[in-house]
Amino acid sequence: MGELNQVTLEGSGTGFATTKLSELLAWARKYSLFKYPFVTACCGMEFMALSSPRFDHSRFGAEAPRFSPRQSDLLWVVGTISQRQAPVLRRVYEQMMEPKWVLAFGTCASCGGFYDNYTTVAGIDKIIPTDVYVPGCPPRPEAVIDGLLLLQDKITSGDRRPAIVKPREDPIRDLVSIGKKPSAET
Repeated sequence: MGELNQVTLEGSGTGFATTKLSELLAWARKYSLFKYPFVTACCGMEFMALSSPRFDHSRFGAEAPRFSPRQSDLLWVVGTISQRQAPVLRRVYEQMMEPKWVLAFGTCASCGGFYDNYTTVAGIDKIIPTDVYVPGCPPRPEAVIDGLLLLQDKITSGDRRPAIVKPREDPIRDLVSIGKKPSAET
């Protein structure tokens, strides 16, 4: 446990308590993510749906996109990355300010998707470190919000290991829970 410190604001006479400055900064970073969208393919349509009022991802502190990597700390890689785009993506990542996080949006960004050929990169983790993978072709907005919440938890805890958004429903687990054996068809 950290030591409890009382901080008094200058001239106000009131203060607030915090245990560690690092915890306070993690809390502030968690709710002020400045995203840089790197959109290359069909998942871009789902990215736009996520930005609509219906899903309102601004409530998680990731509202306003930045169109300069120097002003952002969250890189959303949305869609397929070709071999020719790989150096550009690497340069964008290097231009971002610290601390920086990366969210792989969709199966193509996560592992290359069904593009298993010489022109595409089989996952952005071959180019840049990735914090959260959101699988799906395209992923549903709810899954992306789950990924954003997972990233916020990682920011709070300081965990830099890669994480994968789990599906909300697991058909195999559901079959086992009702006493049926999964077949080769599931």
